[in-house]
Amino acid sequence: MKARAFTADGSPPTEGEYPQAVEVTDVSRWLFLSGQVPVGPDGCLPDDFEGQCRQAWANVEAQLSAGGMSLDNLVRVTTYLADRQYARENRQVRLEVLAGRQPALTVIVTGLFETDWLVEIEAVAAA
Repeated sequence: MKARAFTADGSPPTEGEYPQAVEVTDVSRWLFLSGQVPVGPDGCLPDDFEGQCRQAWANVEAQLSAGGMSLDNLVRVTTYLADRQYARENRQVRLEVLAGRQPALTVIVTGLFETDWLVEIEAVAAA
């Protein structure tokens, strides 16, 4: 799989900048991850946004691993936030977790299924 992220003028996005598009070629497998919630395998829900965001990303990584992939295979990520106030923390955690990887991104502020959840992350990966 080859992926190329770019902005409106065709140039690569800088670190932390949203790619406007991601082109994927030479794909043999796609993996679509359902929304990963901030609940750990032990059923625990972290109390704060950062903890919940990190747990949701850990769940994304676990699903990717189960599918024989990693964060390197991500081509699309949609993050759902319970409140706009979490936007900055979400960005900080995402940048740290993705460590320079640049999938296409969307962040949506909305109500989540469980009122205690502050974040949910769904993704698409390709290999």
